[in-house]
Order: sequence, then structure tokens, then C-alpha cells
Amino acid sequence: MNLDLYRTEYTKARARRPKGEPPALAERRDEALSRFLELGFPTTRHEEWRFTSVAPIADQPFAPAPPLVGDVCPVDVTPFRFHGVCAAELVFVDGHYVPSLSTRAALLGGARAGSLAAAIAGHAPEIDPFLARVAAFERAPFVALNTALFADGAYVHVPAHTVLEHPVHLLFVSTGGGAAHGSPLLMSHPRVLAVLGDNSQASIVETYAGPDGMRYFTNPVTEIVLGQNAVVVHYKLQRESSEAYHVGTMSVRASRSANCASHSVSAGGALVRNDVVAVLAGEGGECALNGLYLADRQRLVDNHTTIDHATAHCGSREIYKGILADRARGVFNGKIIVRPDAQKTDAKQTNRALLLSEDAQVNSKPELEIFANDVKCTHGAAVGQLDEDAVFYLRSRGLGLAEARHMLIHAFLGDVLQRMPLAPVREGIERVVARQLARALDAAA
Repeated sequence: MNLDLYRTEYTKARARRPKGEPPALAERRDEALSRFLELGFPTTRHEEWRFTSVAPIADQPFAPAPPLVGDVCPVDVTPFRFHGVCAAELVFVDGHYVPSLSTRAALLGGARAGSLAAAIAGHAPEIDPFLARVAAFERAPFVALNTALFADGAYVHVPAHTVLEHPVHLLFVSTGGGAAHGSPLLMSHPRVLAVLGDNSQASIVETYAGPDGMRYFTNPVTEIVLGQNAVVVHYKLQRESSEAYHVGTMSVRASRSANCASHSVSAGGALVRNDVVAVLAGEGGECALNGLYLADRQRLVDNHTTIDHATAHCGSREIYKGILADRARGVFNGKIIVRPDAQKTDAKQTNRALLLSEDAQVNSKPELEIFANDVKCTHGAAVGQLDEDAVFYLRSRGLGLAEARHMLIHAFLGDVLQRMPLAPVREGIERVVARQLARALDAAA
């Protein structure tokens, strides 16, 4: 584990920053680097990482990808687009915004969606109070690394009393190219900041993708700030290369009566970690976390979620489901915190995993930390294989074995997929899941 490499890369990155970067952000970056060097990469001795070894990341040299390392053209990103349904579609290659590949329709009510680097350079007033302040890095080394090294990303601002009828799509494509033999592999640290004013509403889709067979490291951080009565529906579709490493964090801070729905789908990557932290900081807030992950071969997908009920009269619902084949491994750690002042909390958490082989493995750890006495909180977890009686029943009705298995698995997935309100996005995700599932079923046959 050579942390000096990251110290050197930070020095280079600091020299490349625009002179207009606010001093407060520069100081925050310095603090983040110091904290990362102090913490180092986590190991399995750390409770939050005991089922997930990041040694493949820590033991390899990575270098930040410069702009447009690969030869990327519109046809390369076409498979990842949602054609004709988005108010804006911003494309980032190796973490850098590419205007020529992006489409930006006029957003209503003064809403903005564009390059975060440009917004920082332009001193957008809504950025300073929130950027690098919602996603805490004091105990999160990957968040600290992103805060120190991010060069660009997306900035979405929806003013008060503004409703975006169509989603904003943020497409992050990694090329995996540019590293000669013996040179460091490429890494990118995309940053997303979304600020929604009072009584506003928006849907945001984040897609992470890359060419299969390429090895690289993506370390994104998303910060979402919701004003009073604001509503956000957020989708994260992770379609990285089967050889790639993806460690992502999303942090949400919700004000009074705000509503956040998160839909996370992981269908790629060799080592994947998704951290979601939602803080319900105002009374009447609502949060829904829905997750779906599929893995085969020897891939690992780790989902860690935290819903922090900081005030009274808030509700949360969470359901995560996974399907694993071959020797794949899944991890789910879901924590619900109910603070002393958070009376009348209503929280429910469900985790289910389906194993398609004898060698697949899931570690599930639901947690409740309750410091109030007038609450309603439940959680449940179950791991198992397909119900043989159900398979037999369907076969007795004339279905073949493969058809019966497909039907039962799609019913298992449907509970999560049908919670996604945007039909074009949901249908696109269903196609991705269907392809991944077909491969997993072939491997399990």
C-alpha cells in the first residue's frame, strides 16, 4: 500500500486546479488528503469492511485519468443513453465533462445542470455551503480521496418552486485506456452535487459504465441537498467493466417534509462497494432506499446503507435484493438510527438474496440503533435458493426447467423494479438486468 503515490498525485492535481477555486474548498481538500493519508485504505480488520477486502485497489498503482484519454465518440456512449426522455444528458469521460457528447435542453424555472468544475470556477453561490460538506470524510477514506482529487463532475441546481418533468441523466464512462505496459492503471473521482430548493422536484439518473475486460478504478461521491418539501427520485445504474473496481458514496440531507427515493442497480464490476447515507434532518421527512444487485463468477458486491432519523415524525422504507451465481459474493449492511428526539419514527427494512449456486455467498447484517421510545421499526433478512416446490409446480403446468426458473427469478426481481416510477428508465434497467441474468442462469445451468 503506497500512500505516497496519492500524495504525489495530489500535488500534481493541485497545480492543475483553476485559480478561481474558492479558498474554503482548497482548505477542505487539504484536510481530506491529510485524513486519507492518516486513515489509509480500510482492511478487513475494520468492522465496516470486514467482509470486503479492497486489497486489489490498495496494492495496485493508479493514476488520475487526464481528459479524453480514450478515443470516445457518440456511438460509444449510445448503448448507455436514455433516448428522448431526458431534460438534459451530461456525458463525462474518465471523470471529465465532454460537451460534444452531451445534450442540454433548456431547463425550466432557472434550473441548471452542467459541469461542476465550471460551476466552481464561476463561483455559483449555491455550491459553497454544501460541496464537500454533506458527504463526511472524517471516517470514510474513499470519500476523503475523492474530495482531495476530484477534478470535475456534475452540478444540478433546481430552484425553489420548480418542477422538472423530465429526468437529468448523468453518464460517467470510463475508457480504461491510456496506461502503457508497466504504467499505473487509471482512476477517476467523479463528484456530483445536487441542490433542490424548497418545494422543488426532480429526477436524477446516474449511470457508470465502461468497456468490458478493462481494469480501472472509479470512486464517485454524490451529495444531495433537499430543501423543505423538496422531492427527488434518484437512480444509480452501475454497469462497469467486469474487471473494474467501483467504490461509490451517496449522501443525502433532507429538510422538513422532504422526500427522497433512491434506486440502486449493480450489474457490473469485479469489486463493487455502494455506501448510501440519508439523514432525515427535518420533521415529516420520508426516505425510500431500493436496491438490486446481480453478480456471477468471483465478483463481489457490497451495499452499506444508513438511514439517520434525526428528528420526529419521519418515515423510511428500504428493500434490497440480490442474485448471485458461481462463486460470487454479496454483502448487505443496513443501519437505521433513531435519535433521542426522533419520536414517532416509522422505519422498515427488508433484505433478500437468491443464490443460484452452492458456492455463492451472502453476508447480511441489518442493524437498528434506537434511542427513542415511541417508534415503530422492523427489519428482516433472508438468504436461500429457488423454491424447488415452486419450480416443480410450474413444470407440472407445462413449463420447462429454464422457463420456470426465469419466471420465479423475475418475480423475485419485480418487487424492486416496479418501484421505479420512470417507465423509460425502468425499462432500460430491465433490459440490462435481463442480459446479466441470462448470463448468470447459463452459468448456473
